[in-house]
Amino acid sequence: MNHPIKTIIFLLWISWIMFPAESNAATEYPAGSGVTADPEYVIGHGDILNIDVWKDDALAKQVTVLPDGRIAFPLIGEITAGGKTVAQLRREIETGLKRFVPDPILNVEVEQVNSMLIYVIGKVNQPGRFILNTNIDILQALAMAGGLNPFAKQDSIKIFRKTDQETSMYHFNYDEVSEGKQLSQNILLKRGDVIVVP
Repeated sequence: MNHPIKTIIFLLWISWIMFPAESNAATEYPAGSGVTADPEYVIGHGDILNIDVWKDDALAKQVTVLPDGRIAFPLIGEITAGGKTVAQLRREIETGLKRFVPDPILNVEVEQVNSMLIYVIGKVNQPGRFILNTNIDILQALAMAGGLNPFAKQDSIKIFRKTDQETSMYHFNYDEVSEGKQLSQNILLKRGDVIVVP
């Protein structure tokens, strides 16, 4: 094999390493990243949004979603963003602006994700709050928290999920799930879920 062919093969190998093909992994929302690719992302308090109207720099604004879920935007005042998808919020702001701007073309993106949090408390090695970067189940969340400590009651773990109307509780038996039994207990977590390890 002569040197030019070796060089070409080497360059192809380097490009494969440095620029791998896109994976089919689930969409992730790490803290500090935009999620404009997913208009169905549900906005939460603490998220930072970039909102701008095409060809109107005066209406470009970065806003933080307040604890009550509201934001303020020029011309239309306060509006509820928390609990709505990016697409829903964009449509609502566009509707409000039509009284002042003919046929507004609006862009809404999440500049920084700060609301996708879960909490793990009790007898784990590293209790605290954790960012939901992707779909995470209970077993994965316990691993993020450093695993159970020797005094944990592995068969009595509880998950609390608060909705607008009530708080639901789910039971999780670590021994059963880790042995491949009762895998339906290992549910995917949602924003605000609290795992309690007694």
